[in-house]
Amino acid sequence: MDQFASMKAFVSVVEAGGFAPAARRMGRATSSVTRQVDALEARLSARLLNRSTRKVTLTDAGRGYYERAVRLLGDLEEADRSVAGGERPHGVLRVSAPLAFGRLHLAPVLGAYLEACPEVRLDLLFTDALTDLVALNIDVAIRLGGLEDGALIARKLAGHRRLVCASPAYLQQQGRPETPRDLADHSCLTFAYGPGRDVWRFQADAGPEAVELAARVRANSSETLVQLALSGLGFVMMPTWLVGAEVAAGRLVPVLTGWQANPGAMETGIHAVYLENRRGVAKVRSFIDFLLAQWQPQPPWERGLEI
Repeated sequence: MDQFASMKAFVSVVEAGGFAPAARRMGRATSSVTRQVDALEARLSARLLNRSTRKVTLTDAGRGYYERAVRLLGDLEEADRSVAGGERPHGVLRVSAPLAFGRLHLAPVLGAYLEACPEVRLDLLFTDALTDLVALNIDVAIRLGGLEDGALIARKLAGHRRLVCASPAYLQQQGRPETPRDLADHSCLTFAYGPGRDVWRFQADAGPEAVELAARVRANSSETLVQLALSGLGFVMMPTWLVGAEVAAGRLVPVLTGWQANPGAMETGIHAVYLENRRGVAKVRSFIDFLLAQWQPQPPWERGLEI
């Protein structure tokens, strides 16, 4: 039995999350895929997968073999494409992104990308859940803030700067805070998923400062909080990609600009991440290069901001 075919079957089972879904993707019978993986395990004298009626998971040996297999198969596919003249971006490109960011900044540029790469078809998943690239077969994921999975390859697309801002009406009625500590006496609108302390963190030359707030409104929707700030209900701490247009138009006014708001996120940024086996794939490379051209050296949501 062909060794590469068995390896491909194994990788497909891992990425699809089971034998049946892998067989459907490959256009094969489930029994055929099972035989190939069985033969691979027999040849290696090692169990690569833990199997149950509901799902399959990698053993320790299987995890190491999977990482090497995807690199080897990726190199083989890249070699085939270079000989066959398949360097043009083509096929289905599956992209995930946070919901608000995808709607505001990814969707408006996708038409230009598809015009530049007419052989690519897009499959988009906009969600605020952290997507599993293997389980969902994602080619490129847009991640905001910190990167927790060191196994992913990341390209930084833009910074992730945050501003504290409020409406002109609120500032006229309640005044401006001079230091982060002053926010404790103001109405603040905080982003949160559940119960807990509301703390905003800042950094300046004098050092870090954390302010515990008694939030007037807490919500798990950043866009909702921005709308409430626009209506004059208080301060929000939001990334420039979400409030930049409102600040540029004067509908929101930044304060405490001598301080870095949420400095940890600023150090990380907005990244495109992908699996090792997508390295060098033309459709992935073309999409990331396109976004870099759109968002560097300065992203459009920060142009015109005097802060």
